[in-house]
Formats: sequence, C-alpha cells, structure tokens
Amino acid sequence: MIFSEGGEKRALAVHELETELVIVGGGVSGVCAAITAARKGVKVVLMQDRPVLGGNASSEVRLWMLGATSHMGNNNRWAREGGIVDELMVENMYRNKEGNPLIFDTVLLDKVVSEPNITLLLNTAVYDLVKSSPDEIEAVKAFCSQSSTEFIVKAPLFIDASGDGILGFLAGAAFRMGAESKDEFGERFAPSQEYGELLGHSLYFYSKDTGRPVKFVPPSYALQDITQIPRFRNFNTKEYGCKLWWLEYGGRLDTVHDTEKIKWELWKVAYGAWNYIKNSGNFPDAENLTLEWVGTIPGKRESRRFEGEYMLKQQDIVEQRQHEDAVAFGGWSIDLHPADGVFSEKPGCNQWHSKGIYPIPYRSLYSRNIRNLFLAGRIISATHVAFGSSRVMATAAHAAQAVAMAAVLCLNKQLQPADIYHKGHIKALQTALLRSGHHIPGLVLNDAEDLVKQATISASSELVLKELPECGSLKSLETAVAQMVPLVAGKVDNFIFHAEGITATELEVELRISSKPDNHTPDMTIEKKKIPIHPGRNCIHISFEAVIQQQAYAFITFLKNADIQLHFSTKRVTGLLSVFNSINKAVSNYGKQTPPEELGVDAFEFWCPKRRPDGENIAFKYPTGINLFRASNITNGIDRPVASPNAWVADWDDKAPKLEINWTEKKHISSIDILFDTDYDHPMESVLMGHPENVMPFCIRNYSIKDDQGNIIHQQQDNYQTVNSIRLAQPVSTTKLTIEVEHPSAEVPAAIFSVRCY
Repeated sequence: MIFSEGGEKRALAVHELETELVIVGGGVSGVCAAITAARKGVKVVLMQDRPVLGGNASSEVRLWMLGATSHMGNNNRWAREGGIVDELMVENMYRNKEGNPLIFDTVLLDKVVSEPNITLLLNTAVYDLVKSSPDEIEAVKAFCSQSSTEFIVKAPLFIDASGDGILGFLAGAAFRMGAESKDEFGERFAPSQEYGELLGHSLYFYSKDTGRPVKFVPPSYALQDITQIPRFRNFNTKEYGCKLWWLEYGGRLDTVHDTEKIKWELWKVAYGAWNYIKNSGNFPDAENLTLEWVGTIPGKRESRRFEGEYMLKQQDIVEQRQHEDAVAFGGWSIDLHPADGVFSEKPGCNQWHSKGIYPIPYRSLYSRNIRNLFLAGRIISATHVAFGSSRVMATAAHAAQAVAMAAVLCLNKQLQPADIYHKGHIKALQTALLRSGHHIPGLVLNDAEDLVKQATISASSELVLKELPECGSLKSLETAVAQMVPLVAGKVDNFIFHAEGITATELEVELRISSKPDNHTPDMTIEKKKIPIHPGRNCIHISFEAVIQQQAYAFITFLKNADIQLHFSTKRVTGLLSVFNSINKAVSNYGKQTPPEELGVDAFEFWCPKRRPDGENIAFKYPTGINLFRASNITNGIDRPVASPNAWVADWDDKAPKLEINWTEKKHISSIDILFDTDYDHPMESVLMGHPENVMPFCIRNYSIKDDQGNIIHQQQDNYQTVNSIRLAQPVSTTKLTIEVEHPSAEVPAAIFSVRCY
C-alpha cells in the first residue's frame, strides 16, 4: 500500500453511533447498569477506558467486591445485594470460588457480551462531549487507543459510572471534592483538616512460592527507608493483594489529576516493602518467594462526588432513615481513612457501623443541573462522610441497577431522570426493581400483574420446626453465642437445649431482640435466666415469660463461660443462623462498638455468624414449633429473610416436595420467575479469599414445572443461581402449576422465596 506524502494534516478514523443509553465506565457499577437496561430491551453503548471490565474489582487492581455484608463482620444479616450484582457474585462463586481475579474478568466480560443489546467499547476514553443546551448532553466523544478511532455516540440519556465523573465534569454537572464541615449537614463524624479531606489510592502486590531460593534486587525507585511507613511491621509474607488495602497514598493531592504522581509513590512503597520482606533478614520464610504481580494502576477510593437533588449524609446511615424514593441500600461501615495513608501515624481506617442497612434515595442518583445525566458508582450524591459507606463496589453497583431501571422507565415514558420523582413514577420504578430480585429495605412487592397473587397456594408439606437435632458436635462457650430464631408476636414458649458441664458452674441465658424488627442487632434484652450446670450432660429447659410485641428474630443468647459446651446441629434451614460475639478486625469489629459520644454513631455489640464449614446452628427443641415456613410466603413480596424467613420450606421427611399454584380459571402464562436461596448472608468476596463451596447449600439444584395436565413445561438441572427467569417459547394456558423440587441435601430442606407468573 502506498500513502501520499503531501504533508497534509490527517484525521483519525471516526465512528458515529446513535443509541438509547450511553454508560461511561465499565466498573462493576457500569456493568450492572448495562445488563439491567439491556435485558429490558434498551440499546446500550458501554464505554470503558481500560482493556478489561470491573474497575477496582478487575485483575488490574484486584480489590474484592463487597457491600453491606462487610465480610460477615457486622450485624447485617442476609444483606448481600440483589439483582444483577448478586447474579455476578453467585456466578463468580460457581466458576471461581478460589478468587482468581483473572477468572472474575471473564465472568464480567461473558455476562456483558452475552447481551445483544450492549455495544461494548473497551480501551475507549471519553475526552469531550456535545451539548444540545446548557443543561443537556447530546453526544460524547471518545478515543480508542488500540484502534486509533474516535467515537461520537449520541443518545437521549447518559449514565456516568466512570469513577472520576469525567462525563459529569465535562458536562458542567455540580460536584464536590473534599470533606464538608460538621456544620453544613450536622455530621458529627466530619473529619478535621488534620485528618484529611480525601481518601487516597491503593496499589497491591502478589507473591508466590517457587520452591527454590529467589533473590530480589530492588529497582532504583524503591523506597529505601521502610521505617518511613509507621506501620511497616505490618508487612509480612502471608498477606498480599487487597489484604494490603492500607497501602494507600494521595489523600492530600488532587486524586484526579495527580493520579500518575500518586501511582509512582505507591510503586515506591510496594517495591520498598518487598525489598524489606526479601532482604531485611526478618522473614526467613520469604527465601523461596518471588514477586508475582504488582498493580500498574492504583485503585481509587475518592475523587469527585456529584450533587443530586438529595445528598446522602451521616444521619441517613446511622439512623437508617427511610425515604419515600428509596431504590437501593447500603450497609458498609462509615469507613474514612487518614489522608496521609500509609505515611500516617493514625490507624489505616476509622470504621463505624450502623445497626442495620440503610436505604439510598433515588434523588441521589441523578444530576441536579444536567437534566439527562444519571449518577452511578462512587460518584453519587453523598457527603464525604456518607461516601465512606456508599463508595464500596457492591453497594455502588446495587444503586447503579436502580439508575438503569430508571433509564428504562424514562425511555418508555419519554421522561427525564428528575421526572420519575417529581411526576409520580417512583412506585413504578420500585416495583420494576423488586420484580428483578432487587431488595429495598422496608418495601414489599405488590405486583398487580403477578398471576400468582390471584392463586391459591398449597404444598406437599410445610416445615414446622420443632427440633434441630444434635450431631455430636460440641462447642465451648469461650465466646458468647446466640441462636437466631424467627418468632411470631406473643409469649415465647419453652426451649430445650443440651450442654456439657466441665465443672459445676452457672449458665447465663438472655432473650434478646432488636429495637427495630427488620434489624439483626440484638440491642434489647427482654429477659435473663441463670441456670445451674453440673458436670456432664445437662438438659436445659428454658421457660421464658417474655412477650414479643411483633414478629421478629429472637436471639437465645448464651453468655461466655469456658466451663460449658453446647451441642450443635449439622441441620441448616433457610432463615436460621447461630451468631457469635466474636472479633473481626478486618472491619473494626472488636466485639463491641464503643464510639466517642461526639461522633454521632451508636454503641452496640456485634453478633456475627462463622463461615462455613463452621457456623452450625445450636441444637434445640421447641415443642410448640416454629410455623413460619408456609407455602403462602412465596407471594408475600419479600425475597429474603428480614423479620421472618419469608420462604416456603418443605419438611425434611417429604420425599417429593412440591408447590401447587391453583387458579379457578385458566391463566395464560408466558414467563415464570422463581427466587431460590443462595444464602444472602454469605459475602462472596470476588477475589483473593477462597470459599468452601461453589454452590450455596440452601439452593435447590433440580426442579420441574408442570401444567394442569401434568405436562412438563420447564425442567432445570444443576441450578445454582438466585433468580431463575423462565421465558416460555409458547405461552401456556392452565389452571395449575406444580413445581416439583429436590431437597438440596439430607441436611438442608428445599426452600423457595418467591414464584411470580406473568
């Protein structure tokens, strides 16, 4: 090929696209938003300036994706985010329980490219835009470095999920950087300038054992004096990757424009730390270790925060304030870091938890002054303090799903983002989200289009829980433990437990509940018992006089006594957990939260489950029986345990469990949604941390659906996902659906949260 040599200025290749929705940013938030909108029929262009999807969760950064579950280290039970973000986490668990970040890259990419309505542009960075008016975006301009191509993408609606808010910044959207004063929003936890106004970036490294000695010659730019890092003694040969989250810097710089400068400082620290581990002589177990990977881009925590019509603040989180326009939820602690990061004498983070999850309002998810711009990810409308909680990836992605569903509604009804709130469409948005398996605290799905609402529900059996039998497992009360049990309002009947006494002693038992029925913080003690224990086996009959005012979880609490062992059970049931007053330093859980009074956060104890294969329930008998696992729960509009299990659970002895949905006249059914139990209490960290199983033990694997003639209209083998959305090739006309299921195992009875038909 011969090209002219005239010396004229050349232009790049230009590719113009027109679509319905542009999403800038392919982190977890952008991915969840794109899939949500695409599955509703919206044409989406997803633009990502990196070669992989996932942002901070990708193999480029390797931070685990987390949200309200907080490593199971807080009191937010069954709090894993629902909808697409749950689907991604469950899928990653199935394919990648070892937590390989490269595999997680493929999970995200696979989900995106499987959606025909998504046009994915990788390595494509937005650098400019076109506006049709001062308050409206018409198109974005972006450049793909790999193909030397400029893209001009036009759409009526835009979502900025870019992390730094490049789209909002270019568009002139109102934003903030740095911490607000205590006075502006009355936030008592607002930091002083001494502590800092921004959270820094982090950069991690991985090591591996080669089986033979490896030397390390540090690069010239490696930090020479490791003692410049006050916490240098925290470095060791066992912790790598995002367990080094505190390897942080940049909070006193411009965390947008100084990112490259911050990266170089973090490289110096990372290589200096490895030099210390390899060559100081303090780590003989490092002899065979080599440096396998060092991040090339830092993971960003904070930069621009954009202003919506409402700014989430500290009080919303601590008080769990309700909002009429709630569309998502958070539950990570208010987690602020010193601006000097790894060079600070202060602790690496300052985490304060609330007693439960908190709603996120829709008004925080769109720009207050750019009329067709949605906000998603960590840039949503929140103060610096509230951002300390809302910034984490699973929380951000959950809110991004709400944004995408709002975009669908806007396109269908010719609305702008603010119109959904101001013109009375919030209920429609909330209904659409709840239908998808998305959880919103305090809301119940009342879906007039769901045909199951018109049906009579029955089952081959319903578990009435009278016993969790002993299995020979004994656990010492070296740590206080409680059994969570769902109870109806009224007097609490007698429980029977069995204990082994090492010596003659006394067992202290308390009946506790939460001050808010939807919370799982046992902050109210309503009755106490002291029971003499003799050496050997003790049969403990606990007769409570207390009355519970409303249906909620009760905590049968056994206080610490190392001279006593309790019998546990291998039986697991949807909506039942044992919890321990234990410590999880990773999330600043030291058994009890005792904040200074002036911070405006609550003092309370932490009662958390143990991870499987531990985490067995306490064996008990309850002769009255817990009768809260009824078939009718599948239409109650709540798809997870909250104040009750909210599930149909079959009896263990039922050899062929089935649900029957009966109508008095034929119904024409084209789609069926079934929601199974994939253990919303398990945090499913996406990388680094391994998990004991790839399918949750409560999840029904095999089932079939039959019509009123006994014809199988759908059959599923080896299911592992929460939401099964069944779209029938041909609509079925029937007066009955029968769902035949198999128990997940001999230890776990079959359970279903919801069935919906349309």
